[in-house]
Amino acid sequence: MPPTLASLVRHPALKLTVRAGGDHLDVPVRWAHVSELADPVPYMEGGELLLITALKLDAENPEAMRRYVRRLVGAGVVGLGFGVGVTYAEIPEALLDAAREEELPLIEVPRRTPFLAISKAVSAAIAADQYRAVTAGFAAQRELTRQALNAGTEGLLAALAAQLDGWAALYDATGAVAATAPEWAGRRAARFTPDVERLWERPAPASSVADGPEGEDRVELHALGTGRRPRAALAVGTAAPLGTAERYAVHSAVALLTLTTERSRSLHAAQQRLGAAVLRMLLAGQPDHARAVAGNLYDGLLDAPFRVIVAERVSGSAARAHADGHARVPSAKPGSVTALAAVEAAGDRLGGLAESVESAAARAGEAVLVVPEGERLVVLAADEGAAVAAGLRYATALEAARAVPEPTAGEEDELVVGLSAPAGPIAAAAAYKQAEQALSVARRRGRVLVEHDQLASGSVLPLLADDAVKAFADGLLRPLHEHDATGRGDLVASLRAWLSRHGQWDAAAADLGVHRHTLRYRMRRVEEILGRSLDDPDVRMDLWLALKAAPGAE
Repeated sequence: MPPTLASLVRHPALKLTVRAGGDHLDVPVRWAHVSELADPVPYMEGGELLLITALKLDAENPEAMRRYVRRLVGAGVVGLGFGVGVTYAEIPEALLDAAREEELPLIEVPRRTPFLAISKAVSAAIAADQYRAVTAGFAAQRELTRQALNAGTEGLLAALAAQLDGWAALYDATGAVAATAPEWAGRRAARFTPDVERLWERPAPASSVADGPEGEDRVELHALGTGRRPRAALAVGTAAPLGTAERYAVHSAVALLTLTTERSRSLHAAQQRLGAAVLRMLLAGQPDHARAVAGNLYDGLLDAPFRVIVAERVSGSAARAHADGHARVPSAKPGSVTALAAVEAAGDRLGGLAESVESAAARAGEAVLVVPEGERLVVLAADEGAAVAAGLRYATALEAARAVPEPTAGEEDELVVGLSAPAGPIAAAAAYKQAEQALSVARRRGRVLVEHDQLASGSVLPLLADDAVKAFADGLLRPLHEHDATGRGDLVASLRAWLSRHGQWDAAAADLGVHRHTLRYRMRRVEEILGRSLDDPDVRMDLWLALKAAPGAE
């Protein structure tokens, strides 16, 4: 502990006597300072023991002493040492009374005790306290290193929490809580995810003090990693501000966790290269070879149904151009605050998707295969697992963010994602094709995400919402519209009624309110004008799709 007035009074060699303010001796002394100035306050920083002989003071003037002592207290001076036997044989009553009124500790220093001895005692005590703190810090560093080597991240966090007599939490790249010590701190740590996201907006290395609810712990946050985007963050909660030893422990933990994340990054890159080889084998129809190469790295992933996710980066202007030409499908609300946070934190949205998927898989103990391919990302993840769910939440959050355009929205890269139906290793190539098909539809519709199951259970008609298809429909039906515009018959409506009734003359005529012979005549005119036979099923199909794709079609 740092020196206090009480420890100085107890020092046997100093022979100090307390004359006032005896109830306030437990305050720390930052330094001992000698000043005979009538107003030493401009040179004070707070926390000092001021040593005087009243050489230039009107120490017997009560009003002057009240003003003097009041200014010392206001400047944060923790005690006043008065050397007797120099200017005054005893401490003047005016100074004693002023000190008692302000409850400022007033200590009598005997003539045989030089002020230098007091300064040396304070300095020695401060040095000893700092030495103890540094020694304790190095001991904490050794313990944290030992725990990191023997028990991993969990052991390191547990040792750090014990050193701080508080709690510690590790956040992954998405801002979600990855581990805590003690376990009860998980819910408390989750409240600081928004503070972690704000921390990542600052240049590394970054740290901050979070504002928790009044009466709760003081929380410090530290970004981890050396790259442009932090890979993780550390939070520590304590009842009081950190001391020197605790500060050493936190800095050691930050260094160790940064080394861990950087080493994990290198291992992660090697794993991705291996994953790319496994993926190529699966797509080539060699699941047994893929299993042999994967070994235990993707344990269980290739032995159960999985989904294939194919994501692609596209320019924001291109994505919005597609979206403007299609009816927007209402988006579901984002699945979690973390998903939205990942969107905001990830300038690289393709990388943000990869981090969301991998972090969710790590928390759930799932295997996941993630392969970057330039502007694309391919993911194999367990069906109905946490990784697939995280990918869906991420895409949904992006969809919601896109629905609220910002001034610079067209300049940022967008993301399109296709998700396959569940498949096994033998059908990996088919699942990959499904994901690519869904991706293509997502791009054409201006959507962030399309699932292949949606295509199979839906209708082909939404696929007609394309400029080329609309141009084809307009060109095919234009002669009929031009004929109808002259008032010589309603050929377009008649054609639609006849096709909708599968060529049943009586039913179609009844829908139109005309005689069936009139309808037969109109269909002959359609054939004559278009130069096509309605007996040809391909012609009927083209005409029906054209009617559906034409502008203004129901």
